[in-house]
Amino acid sequence: MGKVRISQVRSIIKRPYNQKRTIKALGLGRIDKSVEVELTPQIAGMIRKVNHLISVTEL
Repeated sequence: MGKVRISQVRSIIKRPYNQKRTIKALGLGRIDKSVEVELTPQIAGMIRKVNHLISVTEL
């Protein structure tokens, strides 16, 4: 599995609770914050769940 950089590009205001929790679980929480994580099946599922709020770059 490779590494990916995940950046939050949209706000979580007025989003469902499960999307807010997914953003927090990814280590994000504010716009323009980025994290580098190992791409596992669990992380890939989280990315699919909130793909409209984040941008993903492979490293």
